[in-house]
Formats: sequence, C-alpha cells, structure tokens
Amino acid sequence: MTTPVCVRQRIRQLDRQGLGHREISRKLGVSRTTVVKYANHGDYSPKPLGSGHAGRSLVDAGYSAVVDGWPAADLRMPVKQRHTATRVYERLVAECGFTGSYSSVQRWVKRWRREHRMESDGFAELEWAPGSAQVDFGRARAVIAGIERVVHFLVVSFPYSNMRWVVALPGETSECVCQGLLWIFERMGMAPRVVVFDNATGVGHRRPDGTAARTRLFSLFCAHYGFEPRFRDPYSGHEKGSVENAVGFVRRNLMVPMPSAESFQTLTRVWLDECERVAGSDHYRHDVPVIELFEAEKGHMLPLPGVRFDPCDWRSVKADKTGAVTIDANRYLAGPKWRSMRLQAGVRVFEIELRDPDGGHIVTLERVWGNRRGPR
Repeated sequence: MTTPVCVRQRIRQLDRQGLGHREISRKLGVSRTTVVKYANHGDYSPKPLGSGHAGRSLVDAGYSAVVDGWPAADLRMPVKQRHTATRVYERLVAECGFTGSYSSVQRWVKRWRREHRMESDGFAELEWAPGSAQVDFGRARAVIAGIERVVHFLVVSFPYSNMRWVVALPGETSECVCQGLLWIFERMGMAPRVVVFDNATGVGHRRPDGTAARTRLFSLFCAHYGFEPRFRDPYSGHEKGSVENAVGFVRRNLMVPMPSAESFQTLTRVWLDECERVAGSDHYRHDVPVIELFEAEKGHMLPLPGVRFDPCDWRSVKADKTGAVTIDANRYLAGPKWRSMRLQAGVRVFEIELRDPDGGHIVTLERVWGNRRGPR
C-alpha cells in the first residue's frame, strides 16, 4: 500500500527533529522499514504518471438557549453576513413565536457581543518564532519582454526579523507557488520550518468545514523541504499582518515606476537583489540591520536537501485527431503521430513537456498564459 504524502512529510519532520527511527515508527504507526525509506529519501519531485443587561423576556421565556447558537455560528461568517439585533428579533418572532419586546433582544445581543469580545475580539501583537514565514500574492503591472502585462508577485516575509522576499510569476497556480518558494529558498540557502498561507489559493482549496485540502504537487514540495504548512482564516487579517504589510511595501518601493525586464526570471533576480539591499536598513524596533537579524534567524531554519525539487505537475491528457492536447484552455501540438492517444503532460511554470504513454519524451513547448486558441 502506498504511504500517504502527509505521512512521508511527518516522517521527514520528526527525523529532522532528531527522533530515532524506532520512535518515529511507534509514533506514526508505520513499519521501521517505511520510516528508513522516507527519512532517507532524497528526491520528492513529482514523477511522470506511471513512473448592558440581558433582556429578561428572553431568559424567562426560555429563548436564550435557542438564540445563543446564532451569534456563535456567525463567528465563522464574514462580518457583513452576521445576525443583527433586528434579524435576531425577526427570526424569534417568525420561528419561535416570541412575544417579547425588540429592546430586550437588543440588550441581550449587546451583552452577548460584549462578553464574547473580551475572549475573541480585539487585536494583539502576535509573537512569531524564528524560522517562521508568511506567504501571500499581490498583483502589479510590469513590462515583460516588451509587453505590458499583469504580473503576479509572491511575497515571503519573516515576522521575527522583518525580512522580505519577492519573486515575479505569470500566475498563482500550484506550480507557480512551488517555483516561487523554490527561488526564494535557494537565494536564502535555507528553508523555513513553518510557512503560513492566508488561504489555500494556488496550493489547494477550502473544504465546506473551513479546512484546507492541498494539491498533490504542493504536498510533495512540503515533504521534500520538510517544512510545516499552515493556513490562516482569510477573514483574520491580524494573523498575517506581516506579509500583508510586505505586499504593500514591495509594491510601493520596487514597482514604482513600472518595472521592465526581459523575462520573469530576470525581474525576479532584480527584485531579490533589491530585497537584500533594503534589508541593510535598521529594523523598525531594534537598532540592528534587518539582514543581521535574518542571518541569525537562519540558525532556526532547515538545510536544503541535496536534490533540487522539480515543480512539475504531471497530468494525463488526451490528444485530439490532430495530435494536439488542451491544457488550461490552451492547445499544444504533440504531432499527428499521437492523434487520439492518451499522453503524459508535465506542466511547469514556463514550459509544457509531453511524453508518450511509456514515458518517452515527445516535445517540450513554451507554456502559454492566458487563452490562445491556436496550438503551440
């Protein structure tokens, strides 16, 4: 039976923490052979397929227990989609036959909010452990290869040292996230222990219960570098203030005037150099350059594995009668020889690699971003 990616990732994490193989085996409920296999596994790159006072009327009439659940359930909803006192009163009358006054409902709602505000509302400065990173996307206009276009920029910030990194990408897909993080990890020479995302965009999707389901490519990327991914509530901006501030900072300081470069890779190198230059200034609280704090923070990070991750999403695709396959609404020509056959497509940020059913290389084509009808 195939060992799930999440178990492989946990094996790597515990092994890097210094736990013995026997202890990891007992802790995760897997065989020691499995622990040895994945603790020493060097390359997790994806492979081709096959390879006030309460209203007394509420309490006295027994309605309080019913109403109590409504604002509690609202805590998972956007602020503008929560019960007002008026809506609570209307539901009580319509659903429960409530005969009390509206003012009693107002008082009860006000008290409930006050009591729960002391526990859950308000803002406090969060303490972030060294080696923890936050990630978010932003958008800006830039000139790439002589064409003005929208650039998606991935920002990684380290709240402990206030270090910021930014790279340029053509989209926000899973392979883009992995490629962007890979560039930053290689510039740093280390990988963070924890990487916090504000939502699952690009690396998965949110389930109805609010939890995040990750894509297979991103799960393999996490396992390869051994870091722990976390996902924050998208409506709790104070939990990810560092990276949201960083998005605005790099947009104002690195993207005005409009940047211009021959390629996304060239623009990324320029931005990473600028990030290092900006980090030479003092920390906003400590009389120490940010870059010095960040160098010290690296002692809490993970070393990079010896094998470079290949951020490639392998898919099974069906060629049409002309031998072209469709990937993300764009057509790529494998050739008439491969008409009506099922092929393997390696989807990377800047290229599409097509292979035959046995894994043999057919062709590598430039990836198209945006919708173009004609085949490449």
